[in-house]
Amino acid sequence: MAGPRRAGPALGLRGRLTMAARIWAALRLIALVLCLAAPMGAVAQDQETPDYAAWSDTATDAEGLLSDGGATNAELEALRVDLAEWREMFLEQQSANQARIDTVQDQLSALGDPPAEGDSEPDAIAERREALNAQLAEIQAPRLEAEEAYNRASGLIREVDDLLRARQTDELLQLGPSPLNPVHWPGAVSAMAETGRIIAGELHGELAEPRGQSDFWRNLPIAVLFFGIAALLLARGRGWMITATSAMARKWQGYGRGVFVFVVSLGQVAVPVVGIMMLARGIGALSVLGPYSQAIVDTLVVLGLTFYGGRWLGMRVFPADAVMSSALDFSERARGEARFYAGTLGLLFGLAVMLGRLIELSDYPPGTVAVLAFPLIALTGLVLVRMGQLLAREVVPQEPGEEIRFASRIARLMGQVVMVLGALGPLLAAVGYLNAAGAVTFPATLSLALIAFLAILYFFFRDLYALLRRIPAEEADQTLMPVLLTLVATLASLPVFALIWGARRTDIAEVWARFREGFAVGDTRISPADFLTFAVVFALGYMVTRMVQSMLRSTVLPKTRMDPGGQNAVTSGLGYVGIFLAALAAITGAGIDLSNLAIVAGALSVGIGFGLQTIVSNFVSGIILLIERPISKGDWIEVGGRMGIVQDISVRSTRIETFDRTDVIVPNADFVSGTVTNWTRGNHVGRVTLSVGVAYGSDSRKVEKILREICDSHPMVAIEPEPAVYFRRFGPDALEFDCFCILRDVNYLLAVHSELNHQVHERFKEEGIEIPFAQRDVWLRNPETLPRSGQGQGKPDAPREIEPPRENTVRAPDTWDEGDGDADAPVRDGGDGEGDPT
Repeated sequence: MAGPRRAGPALGLRGRLTMAARIWAALRLIALVLCLAAPMGAVAQDQETPDYAAWSDTATDAEGLLSDGGATNAELEALRVDLAEWREMFLEQQSANQARIDTVQDQLSALGDPPAEGDSEPDAIAERREALNAQLAEIQAPRLEAEEAYNRASGLIREVDDLLRARQTDELLQLGPSPLNPVHWPGAVSAMAETGRIIAGELHGELAEPRGQSDFWRNLPIAVLFFGIAALLLARGRGWMITATSAMARKWQGYGRGVFVFVVSLGQVAVPVVGIMMLARGIGALSVLGPYSQAIVDTLVVLGLTFYGGRWLGMRVFPADAVMSSALDFSERARGEARFYAGTLGLLFGLAVMLGRLIELSDYPPGTVAVLAFPLIALTGLVLVRMGQLLAREVVPQEPGEEIRFASRIARLMGQVVMVLGALGPLLAAVGYLNAAGAVTFPATLSLALIAFLAILYFFFRDLYALLRRIPAEEADQTLMPVLLTLVATLASLPVFALIWGARRTDIAEVWARFREGFAVGDTRISPADFLTFAVVFALGYMVTRMVQSMLRSTVLPKTRMDPGGQNAVTSGLGYVGIFLAALAAITGAGIDLSNLAIVAGALSVGIGFGLQTIVSNFVSGIILLIERPISKGDWIEVGGRMGIVQDISVRSTRIETFDRTDVIVPNADFVSGTVTNWTRGNHVGRVTLSVGVAYGSDSRKVEKILREICDSHPMVAIEPEPAVYFRRFGPDALEFDCFCILRDVNYLLAVHSELNHQVHERFKEEGIEIPFAQRDVWLRNPETLPRSGQGQGKPDAPREIEPPRENTVRAPDTWDEGDGDADAPVRDGGDGEGDPT
């Protein structure tokens, strides 16, 4: 067998510059993923037993081909596809007879454990156990055979991938001729001139034949029509779409403006590309094209798509109209420069695709390929460096201490990376590593375009969400849904990034196959289908739980005699039970066997129990609160020195809103282990206590009667039991009375207390009853020693000895409302009986 074909520098660069194949492979990724699922479903439906003899021959041939090392890359790719089909068949075969295997295993479990060594069991049981074991071994044989074949196929696929990856690495690191060597310049000029002569010869040759002339004149009117449409669309089409986009962005006042602006802006790419397609169609209608000229015409569409696509990305990310949304706060000059660079990158990339197509058709020597490719690589690298400088420079904060936004941080980091890649590509190409230069420069351009498209998608998702919710775009920008949708789009773009940076489609297919295969936990294999089943079943169970809760809360429970706190406890408890049952049903429906994790879960639970004792205590206390219901939502309680209204009771904590409108989060364990005062448990009846003092000499019976009348006349005071008025004590300064009133609603305690005080003050004033206040006498010892007015400027007199107080000196108490008759409190300044200064 011939030795392996090694791609030289020209061939490697030809593969790198053939962007049509590589880029269209990236653009067809979604279709690829969808196609991957189609044959899998077909294989799943066809449970035929694989032909293991044919597989053995295929595997033997593959092993020989790999050991020889002489296969081309195309042969290895074809071999890999064949091996992947066999592996998929073996994977499906592993689940064959699973139901029957489970049944036999259950039968063996019903017989109990086998007897220990030296013990015996009844002959009937032993015979039945032996028969079941033989039956189990027989039905497990196809499964074991499929597992062995699957592992063999997987190993061969890994060998193929390793060989292809090694060849790709060698190709990238292969040193070729330097394009800066003047020796190769004349050859490059001659090669391009020869290509031009070939194209001209193709056109002349077709027109020289009578049949070609006949086709030319017959199709000329149709071609002229295509040329006219192309000229109109290319000359005016993009300008029309820009005008329409700007007008809609400025004049549209309804919801979803960004969605319609985005859709209309796509015409900036679609209309010119359609014009180029009309141009290519018109040229093709003349029937004058040969292989070279046809290749150029075919790549015109790709060139137009990349050029106008780059300009569209620049217009969307760096808009010229301030009304348009943008993720980056660039100056007007910087936005204009960035738009120019975006279009230039698209043009250079399209020219690279065209050059790659010409290199495929021509047998250029390596030096010629290097000289032809170097200008494109150098210009692309230069533009990337300038674009990176813009991204890294324009996101610097304008003022000291100003924080940089997350999008600006990403743009700054991306700009620095792009500058490095843009400078590295031309340097590698100048040295002679053209393959590595192409592998750096052009993927960096595509990655930059894809990142820009993802940034545009965020604003599209935001505007679409605003349209569906009928809310302003600014409000939708503060929600989580656009971010989640953009995150999903970013995750979906990861395979595209991998293809751009050199991954093969088979690599993506391999990752997808591994993903579908899942991972094994003990004897249980968990696949993405299991996760999907788990998510769907749990979501359905959660929705049913919320629906039942809503029905109970709004329809059933209000018609019962249960108090609101009990109703809330029932709905909350039902929610916890429903979520638990939904999770249990989801695990069962997904076929996840957790028995193998029992020991690990037990060990983890012990460790978690020690580390989360407080949380577990609060959780159990929350369940106790929901069952016993010592407090309910809306109750007025006092716990831990804090008083407020219960707003929410969860399994870990309870939220209380105090009367100064602050939320206090109290752990549930404090309610179970501590003392709680519930002012409104069961009902809102409460008691208000009014303390009143009157001067000595007042008619105590009259005072009692007045106070009783005041309490009886208040509408918030309950009639039964009637208010009680007591003459409590002879205070140091007043006769003290206490009034005890039962209120209909304790929530009005302060208001009723204030109103009763007002009425007492008014009635006492009308009846001439005096409310005393404490008096203070200040005794000044030796006042003659104090300086008189206008004195004190001279030398002070010598201090005199202060005489001790006389025995009959009276000392007034501090307060009268809490006094106990003692008269030995220290003397203070005058007050009003409350300890306040007058």
